[in-house]
Amino acid sequence: MARSEESCSTQLIDGDGSFNVTGIERFIKEVKLGECGLSYAVVSIMGPQSSGKSTLLNHLFYTNFREMDAFRGRSQTTKGIWMAKCAGIEPCTLVMDLEGTDGRERGEDDTAFEKQSALFALAVSDIVLINMWCHDIGREQAANKPLLKTVFQVMMRLFSPRKTTLMFVIRDKTRTPLENLEPVLREDIQKIWDSVPKPQAHKETPLSEFFNVEVVAFSSYEEKEEQFKEQVANLRQRFFHSIAPGGLAGDRRGVVPASGFSFSAQQIWKVIKENKDLDLPAHKVMVATVRCEEIANEKYAGFTANEDWCLLEEAVQSGPVAGFGKKLNSILYTFLSEYDVEATYFDEGVRSAKRKQFEEKLLQLVQPAHQSMLGHLRSGTLEKFKEAFEKAMKGGEGFSMAACNCTESYMALFDGGYADAVVELANWDSSKVRDKLRRDIDAHVASVRAAKLSEITSSYEAKLNEALSGPVEALLDGATNETWPAIRKLLQRETESAVSGLSSALSGFDMDEQTKDKMLTSLEDYAKGVVEAKAREEAGRVLIRMKDRFSTLFSHDSDSMPRVWTGKEDIRAITKTARSASLKLLSVMAAIRLDDNVDNIENTLSSSLVDTKSNAAVTDGSITTFDPLASSTWEQVPPAKTLITPVQCKSLWRQFRAETEYSVTQAISAQEANKRNNNWLPPPWAIVALMVLGFNEFMTLLRNPLYLGVIFVGFLIMKALWVQLDISGEFRNGALPGLLSLSTKFLPTVMNLLRKLAEEGQMPATNNPQRNPAVASKSFQNGSTSSDMSSSASSGVTSSGNGTEYSSHTKE
Repeated sequence: MARSEESCSTQLIDGDGSFNVTGIERFIKEVKLGECGLSYAVVSIMGPQSSGKSTLLNHLFYTNFREMDAFRGRSQTTKGIWMAKCAGIEPCTLVMDLEGTDGRERGEDDTAFEKQSALFALAVSDIVLINMWCHDIGREQAANKPLLKTVFQVMMRLFSPRKTTLMFVIRDKTRTPLENLEPVLREDIQKIWDSVPKPQAHKETPLSEFFNVEVVAFSSYEEKEEQFKEQVANLRQRFFHSIAPGGLAGDRRGVVPASGFSFSAQQIWKVIKENKDLDLPAHKVMVATVRCEEIANEKYAGFTANEDWCLLEEAVQSGPVAGFGKKLNSILYTFLSEYDVEATYFDEGVRSAKRKQFEEKLLQLVQPAHQSMLGHLRSGTLEKFKEAFEKAMKGGEGFSMAACNCTESYMALFDGGYADAVVELANWDSSKVRDKLRRDIDAHVASVRAAKLSEITSSYEAKLNEALSGPVEALLDGATNETWPAIRKLLQRETESAVSGLSSALSGFDMDEQTKDKMLTSLEDYAKGVVEAKAREEAGRVLIRMKDRFSTLFSHDSDSMPRVWTGKEDIRAITKTARSASLKLLSVMAAIRLDDNVDNIENTLSSSLVDTKSNAAVTDGSITTFDPLASSTWEQVPPAKTLITPVQCKSLWRQFRAETEYSVTQAISAQEANKRNNNWLPPPWAIVALMVLGFNEFMTLLRNPLYLGVIFVGFLIMKALWVQLDISGEFRNGALPGLLSLSTKFLPTVMNLLRKLAEEGQMPATNNPQRNPAVASKSFQNGSTSSDMSSSASSGVTSSGNGTEYSSHTKE
C-alpha cells in the first residue's frame, strides 16, 4: 500500500525468544525515535491466532505487517513479536504485533511464550489491543478467556505505577448492538479478574486501578469491507495526540524516554525470560541510570576532545588568559545543556544525580586549569605590586602610604581578575589563593621595610661613624682636661642631629612609638659604641701616643723647633714636663668618661708615678705604704668603662720610662759635649802662671819681631790643620776615637796642604803683579782672611786610607 511507505518494521523478538538488539537499534535510528523524548506511544495487539490482528494493524496504523492468506488456509502468520512505526500519526507511535495465542504450531510451549509475550506487551505498551470474536462474548469456554486470564495473571507480576489502556476490539460484529454487548463483556472481564489469584496487597483492588477498559466493535472485514474500513478510520482518529491528558495513552507515569527505549526493552525481556517479577519503577530507574551514565560519558568524552577546551587548557599553562571564566563557563554550560536535553525525560532523581556526577567530573577536569589561572593571576598581581610599590617609593610617597595604597589597589585587581576567572558551577574557595597573595605582598612589604630601615639606619650610622671617629681620635690624641667634656659635647651634638634625622625618616613608616623609640635608642647606643670603640682602639696604642708626646715635647721647643742642647737647657724640667704630659695622656685614656661623674685617676697616677717624694716613700724599705696602682679597677669607675687598669698603667709607665730614658741620656751627653767644645780657654790660674812664668819669653819676642812672623806662620798652619782635621768634631765622640781618627787623617792632610802651597808658589808673578802685595798686605791686616784662604786651600783633602771626604767649617 502506498500509505504504508512511511512505515518500517522489524522483528523485535524472534520465535525462539531471542531479542534482536541490532534490529531494534537500526529501527530506532531509522524512525529517529531518540529525538522524541517522552512524546511517543507504544501500542500492542494480542489475540487468538488467525484472528486478523495484522490486518487490523495495517488498516489502522498504515503498517505493512504480513497478513494471512485465506486461500491457503488458516495457519500461523506472525512469529514472535514484530514492531513498526505508525504512519501519519502524531506523536510518534510504535505498534507491536504479537504472535497469536492458542496456535497449534506452539503446542505445549505456547502457554509459556504466551505469558512472556503478554507480560512484555503490558510492560512496554501504553495501549494494548485485545482482538476477540464477537460470538465469544457470553460464552464460558470462549477462546479469549485464557488470554484474559494470562493478561491479568502477568499483571500481578508487573509493579507498574501507571494505568494501561485495554482496548477490546470485537471483530465480526453481529446485529446485536454494542450497547448490549459491552455490559456482558465487562461482566465477563470482571469475573475473570475476580478469579485470578492476587497478592495479599491487591486482594480487594478493583480492575480499574490497573486498567482503563475500552470496547470497540468492527464489522466483518470480508463481508463488509467498506464498513470495516470506515470504522477503523474512526478509531484511528483516537490515536492522534494519544499522549495528551485524557487520551488513550494519557497516563505518562513511568514512561521511559525514547532514547532509552531500546535498552529498556532489552532489560525487560531479559527479566521476563529469567522468570523474575518485573518491577517497572525500579526498571525505569535502572534504565535512567544506565542511559544517563551513557549520555554523561558521551558528553564528558566530547568535552575532553573539544577544540575550544583544548586550546584554553593549553593557553592557561603558559600564562593568564583574558576572559578565562567566561570561556570556560560557556563550554561547560554547552555540554551540560546537551546532557540536559538528552536526559530530560529520564527519572528526575536519577537524571539530577547523574548530572551532578557529570558536573563534578567536569569540574575535576577543569580544576587544574583553573588553579593554573589563579596561580598566574596571583604571581602576575604580585609582580605588578612590586613594580608599583617601588615606583611609588621612588616618587617620594611615604612607605606606609605606598604600601597601603598599592596593597589595596592590587588586592582589588586580583579580586577583579578572579571574578573574570570564576567558574560559576564550582563553589571553589579562592580565599586560600587570595590569602597566599596577601601573605606574599605582606612578606614583600616586610622585606622592603626591613631593607629600607636597615639602609636608613646604616646611613645614619655611617654618618655618625664619620662624624665621631676622626674628631674623637684627634681629641684623645690631644689629651687635656677638656678632652672628655669635648667628646661628650661632640657626641651629644652629633647624636641629636642623627636621631632627629632618623626620626623624620621613620615618620613615613607608620610604626608604633615603642618600635620607633627602640630604633632611636639603638642609634644613640651605636653613637656611644663608636666613641667607646675608638677610645678602646686608641687605648691600645697609648704607649705609642705617650712616646710620641714625650718626644714632641722633649725634642722641640715652644716654637716647635728642634732643640739644640747648648748647655743652657734645664733637661730635668723639660723631662718632667714631657713625662707629665704623657702621664696626662695616660690618665685621659685610662677610662671612658661619657657621663659627668668625677674620678681621681689623674691624681692617683700623678702621685704614684711622677711625685718624687711619694716614690721615695714607696721605695723606702723601712716604710710600708699601700700602692694605689696595685688594683684591677679604678675607684668610682665601673669595669665596663675601664680602658686601662691601674696595674696596666703602672706597667705601661715602667715601659714608657725605660724606652724614653735613652733620649734623656742622649740629651745630657750632648749637652755636656757641647759644653766641653765651647770651653777652650785654660783656667784663670793657668793664665796667671803663664803670664808670670812667660814674661821673659814675651819680652824676647818684643825685642825680636822676627819671632812674631814665625809664630804667626805657625799659627796659620795649625789653624788650617785644625779646620781640615775637624779636631773639635772628632773629640765629641770621646778622646780615644778622636785620636784614632786623627792619626789616620793627619799625614794625608799635611801632604795635601803642602802640595797646595807649592802650587800657589809656582804661579807666574807677571800674570798679576799686584796680586802678591795685595795678598801679603791683606794677610797681615786680617788674620781671618788668611785663615780662610788656608782653609780654602786645604779643603777637599781626601784620605787615601779610608776614602772619606772632610769639609772645613770656615765660620769657627
